[in-house]
Amino acid sequence: MKNNTFKKEERLCSVRLIESLFAKGSSFVLYPYRIVYYIPQEGVSTVPAQAIISVSKRRFKKAVDRNAIKRRMRECYRLQKDDTLYPFLAEQQVNLLLAIQFVGKSSVDYPQMYAKLEKALTRFKDEYLKVHTAAIT
Repeated sequence: MKNNTFKKEERLCSVRLIESLFAKGSSFVLYPYRIVYYIPQEGVSTVPAQAIISVSKRRFKKAVDRNAIKRRMRECYRLQKDDTLYPFLAEQQVNLLLAIQFVGKSSVDYPQMYAKLEKALTRFKDEYLKVHTAAIT
C-alpha cells in the first residue's frame, strides 16, 4: 500500500524559497491552473518536490470557496505526486519548487481538476526535458 501523504516537508513555506521561485522560475498556464516551477542548483530539501497551492482572493471573495478549491487541489496533487512527479524527479536527480495557482473564474468539479492537474504535471515534465536537453546539446 502506498503512503500518499502531503507532509509538512513537502509544503513550500520558506519565504526565501518562495521569492526565488517567483523571481527565477518558469511558468505556464493549463486552465484552470498556472504552474510556476523552479529547479534550484543546490538541494534545498530532502523531499523531491516542495509545493505551494494558492487560490486568488480577488476571484473568490469568500474564504469558504477558496478553501474548498484548495482542499480539492491538495487532494489531486497528493494522489498524483507519487505516480507521476516523484519518479521523474528521482530519475533526473533534481529537486523542485512548485507553485500551483488556481486561475479559473469559477469553481470546477473534482474529476476535471484531477485530469487537468495530471496534464499539467505531464506538461511540466515535457518542458523540463525540452529545456534540459537543449542545454546539454
